[in-house]
Amino acid sequence: MSLERPVTPDPYPLLPAAASFSVTSDDVTDGAPLKDDQVNAHGDTSPQLSWSGAPEGTRSYVVTCYDPDAPIVSGFWHWTVVDIPADVTSLDAGAGASDDTLPEGAFHVRNDGGGKNFMGAAPPEGDQPHRYFFVVHAVGEEKLGVDGDVSPAVVGFNLAFKTLGRAIVHGTYQH
Repeated sequence: MSLERPVTPDPYPLLPAAASFSVTSDDVTDGAPLKDDQVNAHGDTSPQLSWSGAPEGTRSYVVTCYDPDAPIVSGFWHWTVVDIPADVTSLDAGAGASDDTLPEGAFHVRNDGGGKNFMGAAPPEGDQPHRYFFVVHAVGEEKLGVDGDVSPAVVGFNLAFKTLGRAIVHGTYQH
């Protein structure tokens, strides 16, 4: 069976418009290959992220990592952190290890690999390069209104109505 297929479009321009703000990372360079630390086979370490310039009215953040290039129609959610307090503007490398390593009040939603943590890049061997979109979503409410048992799709649905802005950096990975 061949995995040859067209490259999936960047999904974020297809969402309802939201203001843009800045995200930087000591570990992810936009458009460049991920470090081994962010790869499933080498440690599943979530990258350091810092953000600034969120829109006025931001009351919390959601951080996600999404791979639209997985060979399935829904893509693959590697990381979803909900209800990060508005006064938090960075996550240290490794913050995605568990709920205990997140800022107080924040929590993980199960990734598509089944864990409530960051799951590193794990594209099929020999597949096209995959893109890993690390997105900080500025939310206009203190709580998104979900719990840790929902899917990333439910988080995304709620974000469609509550996102004030998005900051995006993406890395790539290919075996």
